[in-house]
Amino acid sequence: MSWYHFLWALAGALAFGFPARGMVVIGVTGTNGKSTTVDMISRIFREAGFKTASLSSIRFQIQENEWRNTMKMTMPGRFVIQRFLRQAKDAGCTHAVLEVTSEGMLQHRHRFIPFHTAVFTNLSPEHIERHGSFENYKNTKGKLFFIAHEVHVINADDEHSSFFLGFPAKKTHLYGMKSPQSSMLCSIELCAQDVQEIRGLKFRVENTMFHLNLLGRFNVYNALAAIAVARSQGISLEVAKKALAKMQAVPGRMEELISSPFRVVVDYAFTPAALEKVYKTLKPASGKLICVLGATGGGRDSWKRPVLGKIAAANCNTVIVTDEDPYDEDPRKIMEEVAAGAGGKAEVIPDRREAIAKALRIANARDMVVITGKGSEDVIAVKGGKRIPWDDREVVREEWTKLKNHGTL
Repeated sequence: MSWYHFLWALAGALAFGFPARGMVVIGVTGTNGKSTTVDMISRIFREAGFKTASLSSIRFQIQENEWRNTMKMTMPGRFVIQRFLRQAKDAGCTHAVLEVTSEGMLQHRHRFIPFHTAVFTNLSPEHIERHGSFENYKNTKGKLFFIAHEVHVINADDEHSSFFLGFPAKKTHLYGMKSPQSSMLCSIELCAQDVQEIRGLKFRVENTMFHLNLLGRFNVYNALAAIAVARSQGISLEVAKKALAKMQAVPGRMEELISSPFRVVVDYAFTPAALEKVYKTLKPASGKLICVLGATGGGRDSWKRPVLGKIAAANCNTVIVTDEDPYDEDPRKIMEEVAAGAGGKAEVIPDRREAIAKALRIANARDMVVITGKGSEDVIAVKGGKRIPWDDREVVREEWTKLKNHGTL
């Protein structure tokens, strides 16, 4: 145990009076989909009349009051979390939904928070250099299930589900999706059937049809996790359906910014598994897939840089590699490592704005431009701890306006 981090966690809890005591706290962990799942759970809870707070890599929210998470930390430090929970408690919140990361648990940011429910979305290699191995990464994720004894919500379709099922709980809810190729009845409790990707997503759970204004079949899994959590709190499928139907794109998560004459989507995907899912979802039936991507520096999983490039080369007609968050690393080196994985298919444009502008300039009708890696983040982290104000979505809008004004569309 790192006593330094543990003692800071204790100090934070003491300073704010152990605010999570008496609240129903839900922790969502996994490699991908955590932020969207947190958002879905909190929306359903509020629809059901629960006074709810939530914290994710996207935002802090207490009831209807929300503010952007600008810390570049999915799970903030001990004092930040405890202060947030105290604010939520003072505002009368009875429920809190938190995105829980492996890094956060390594630094004991989860300590002194009595988690009622643990949610597992999915697992794929990530943060391997930080943890030393994939097994260590998985075991760290499992700590949330070790301390949350009441309810476990687990993606039964994930290959690592059996590991999380090994932790005891008073109640375990399994969710998954019936394969369209399978004639077998879904044997788990919460199963999405009749899944359609037409003008968003449609699927059936038992006798209730759900409609989501979101892109990507993977969002069905996120929704199922949220529905399962809601059910564990006695919330009906009808209430969950109503809440999810109102939901528009989560900021920076498969967020479509331009729909005509070509489409432009911004997504946070920065892991190989997430990137591949995004590309397969967005690949147009006719037209080109134009991809802008990079990779994060600061010693963060350098192994995956050529893997990201390889995935882009396999799925995209045009690959543009650009800067992302180099921190103290040489940005050119990072970009070259990503481009190397693309096997010569990638064009390297270091300036992220120019890379986005180039993608927009070369797009034609029916093409899809997808810009990944940063989502709704509001800065680029560079050498010396400096942060340059940035938002992929705003840059897309600005460059799009320039093209229209110059009459080049």
